[in-house]
Amino acid sequence: MLSIKNAPDRVVQHLRERAERHHRSLQGGLLAIIEAAVQDGPLTPAEILSQVRRLGLQTPGEATALVRANRDGR
Repeated sequence: MLSIKNAPDRVVQHLRERAERHHRSLQGGLLAIIEAAVQDGPLTPAEILSQVRRLGLQTPGEATALVRANRDGR
């Protein structure tokens, strides 16, 4: 169990909007953020492809930026 108390309303609202954009509940969105933050090592090519498809990236430049960000640890 994890609890965050006294989160500012504006932060909570941004998290709700982010979760909605990703078709997740607030709890699902928060778990995804936490999992990404503690992920060990770089993504595999299959994981990157999955993210590209999930994000609906349309151009090679968008995909390249995702790969570079992952490689650089951002």
